[in-house]
Amino acid sequence: MQSVQYEAPTSLHQAVQILERSSGAKILAGGTDLLVQMKLGLRQPALIVDIKNIPELMQLTLGDQGLRLGAAVPGAVVTDNPEVRRVYPGFVEALGLMVSSQIRGRCSAGGNLCNASPAADSVSAMIANRAVCNIVGPGGERRVAVEDFNTGPRTNCLADNEILISLDFPLPAPRSSDAYLRMIPRTEMDIAVVGAAVALTLDVSGVCTYARVAIGAVAPAALLVPAAADALMGSKLDDAALRRAAAAASKAASPITDKRGTAEYRKKIVGVLVRRAAAIAKARIEAQV
Repeated sequence: MQSVQYEAPTSLHQAVQILERSSGAKILAGGTDLLVQMKLGLRQPALIVDIKNIPELMQLTLGDQGLRLGAAVPGAVVTDNPEVRRVYPGFVEALGLMVSSQIRGRCSAGGNLCNASPAADSVSAMIANRAVCNIVGPGGERRVAVEDFNTGPRTNCLADNEILISLDFPLPAPRSSDAYLRMIPRTEMDIAVVGAAVALTLDVSGVCTYARVAIGAVAPAALLVPAAADALMGSKLDDAALRRAAAAASKAASPITDKRGTAEYRKKIVGVLVRRAAAIAKARIEAQV
């Protein structure tokens, strides 16, 4: 068995230096994907860099500017936070659906994003909420919108010596909310066949003044669908507007056929989920005091 070196830096500077001088290194946060892949022989890193001792990666702050979520913050810390649940209910739903409660104590939204699975539940919800990635490397820091972070199945925009530090979620405007839905063959603990996230803002008369729609498991990476959002804006989310949004999402999807579903089925279902998620987000706004 190949030996593996282990480093646990306590600062971003130290972590970047380690990655810069090492080849074949892999970052360890929760390890819920990496350790499984190593056990199966799919990955054989020469070095594991444990980032959980770096303060910036383990912090969650919610304030007037929105949410800053450290890339290694466990999912359970997010889902157990009542204020985050109130402001970003769809994102919290997506995190809650990812795994069991035990695994949620280890896994993170940042890890879910970096793993770059097209079916990752939290990524569509991040996109709907305009989340932006903060990345650091030898050349300094840069920011990348979540919809541009993953470039395909298991691939992302990070260079080998870069680290995802955190995710920034802008604070939603008043009378805003979001929702995430997925379709799975079982009742729980399964990978999404299709996923959809919708974020909305309504004015006092119920007209949609802002919308973002993202879909997952129906393309090489989660997709932002501006045409679906355009179908919702300016409407009171009546059946006609919801049908147009559903049709736009189905048109944008480019899924594969595999053992969990055909491409035709996925294209149909993604429209259904967009329509239902929009209705849920609308209901949440109407329920706000």
